[in-house]
Amino acid sequence: MLTAAAKTLNIADTMIAGIIGATGYAGAELVRLLAGHPEITKIVPASVSFQGERIEAVYPNFQGVVSAELLKPEEAVSQADVVFAALPTGVGEAYAKTCMEQGKNFIDLSADFRFDDDEATFTAWYGKPYLYPELRLRSVYGLPELKRAQIRELANNGTLIIGNPGCYPTGASLGIYPAISLGIAARGAPIIVDAASGVTGGGREPSRAFHYPECADSFAPYKVGVHRHTPEICRNLAFMTRLASGVSASSVIFTPHLAPMNRGILSTIYIPLAEACRLEQSAPPRPPARAVTERAEEIREHYAAFYEREPFVRVLPQGDIASTSRVRQSNFCDISVHLDQAGTTLIIATAIDNMVKGAAGQAIQNMNIVYGFDERAGLTAIPASF
Repeated sequence: MLTAAAKTLNIADTMIAGIIGATGYAGAELVRLLAGHPEITKIVPASVSFQGERIEAVYPNFQGVVSAELLKPEEAVSQADVVFAALPTGVGEAYAKTCMEQGKNFIDLSADFRFDDDEATFTAWYGKPYLYPELRLRSVYGLPELKRAQIRELANNGTLIIGNPGCYPTGASLGIYPAISLGIAARGAPIIVDAASGVTGGGREPSRAFHYPECADSFAPYKVGVHRHTPEICRNLAFMTRLASGVSASSVIFTPHLAPMNRGILSTIYIPLAEACRLEQSAPPRPPARAVTERAEEIREHYAAFYEREPFVRVLPQGDIASTSRVRQSNFCDISVHLDQAGTTLIIATAIDNMVKGAAGQAIQNMNIVYGFDERAGLTAIPASF
């Protein structure tokens, strides 16, 4: 069913997508994916750095498929029906304000709209205040599996702004959500998230940390204890606990790592189990007993049932392990479910493509929800096999 936003646009005739920041990695992914979207009739890309050049000259892979001049951001906004912004945090608010004034939906891939009206947390982690706090009255955090109802509700009441989630919080939150909702996570116990990302997560602008000789054949954590995605994961966890009858929220210990690959995020999540879900520990440690294997399968079945209607979350068969290679260039989040040998800690592995489900693909999924399209529209590509 088309939402109010789609009906206002007479969406059956035409829909033009504007992309501000189209020459960054996430922006280029938006161009690539929207070019195959059945409801998008035209793409108007914008770039300050490459204004006046053609998108296919900047990204030759678009030759013969997408041909468009890179406009000024203001020109793209004026021509578009829906606007995506793939910009650094702190840059997009002015464009969001313009879009609201012109009655156009705005989907932001930065952190500007991920914290709702919690300006204090945003300022503490990003070092800048909101320029237009009033815009948060029309914004919603865009993790579809967590906020779909709120997105639809806001879309049915006029134009809106979507704060597209960060890449790390997407994989982490989808792995944690069922454990919180099902009440199997220990109350108040810290949840540990170890996650590794490909180098595209650092953006297209060159820097020493992402220089090939610095990151090839190497694997290391970075921003230990101070990564800006930590408060976003914590906010999602707090929201999950409120949905789960207000059970006590757990804290999160998040450590990101840089992996020597172009794309993908693998998150390994350690969730202490609630007392009622634990098995008796053996001392000294022994290989997993049959009871541990059976409990892991039981929890996996709960996860599968929890996500059975989600088009982009795949809970893997028992024994399979989530891998970034199996979700490459797709909007899927793969989840595998495991237990430690003692049966006291749930170990969840999630894999996403940081440029798709972690950025551009999720933004398009949100657009589909806003306009009442098939949520899979433009996102049906099967992951590459190799």
